[in-house]
Amino acid sequence: MARLNLTLNLGSSLKHQALAIEAAVIAGWTGRDPSAVEKHIVELRELGVREPAFTPVFYRVAVSRLTTGTEIEASGTESGGEVEFVLLRQGGKLWIGVGSDHTDRKVESYSVTVSKQMCEKPIAPAFWDYDEVVDHWDELLLRSFVFEGGERTVYQEGSVTAMLHPEALIACYTGGGDLNESTLMFCGTLPANGGVRPTSQFAFELEDPVLGRKIAHEYRVVTLPVLG
Repeated sequence: MARLNLTLNLGSSLKHQALAIEAAVIAGWTGRDPSAVEKHIVELRELGVREPAFTPVFYRVAVSRLTTGTEIEASGTESGGEVEFVLLRQGGKLWIGVGSDHTDRKVESYSVTVSKQMCEKPIAPAFWDYDEVVDHWDELLLRSFVFEGGERTVYQEGSVTAMLHPEALIACYTGGGDLNESTLMFCGTLPANGGVRPTSQFAFELEDPVLGRKIAHEYRVVTLPVLG
């Protein structure tokens, strides 16, 4: 179990709480469009990543890897972030947030499961009530930025419609039931502009243009030496 200091936005009220997270799940290859899923498979295949036996696929990761910090540590320079919307079941309700499935790309080439466990998983500390966005879910936007050559550049950008609807994804994972209480799930990502690559500083956001609000977060990577 891990405890994260989160802010739950419920209507006009904010609840700041240290919440217990008992399970963390990384959903992969979650695209609604089969051709987009195939594109992502090809994108990762070019990095030597073996395609999954079935899609979507759900990887478990230690809850201790979850962080709301603005700095993480990673061995070597081969890791990178990718923006994903995040679901959290808490207090009998479903909440929506945003995070980065930071992954060791070199390790990913021989074991996706191990690569998921290698790196911390930054999430923004703010979450919205899912009930407030479900009626305009397909209007939500995901975006990420990398810092290259001293410039902030859009790395990923697109609609949440690229991924399975949250309720459909949860049903795939649970077999039709609700997400378990105190479970957090990363829900898939978008293609990267210029291809998937390592990132030493990463920013990401979830935008709700209908209600005029945004959840955003940013972090940097401290590189640890690889000595053998």
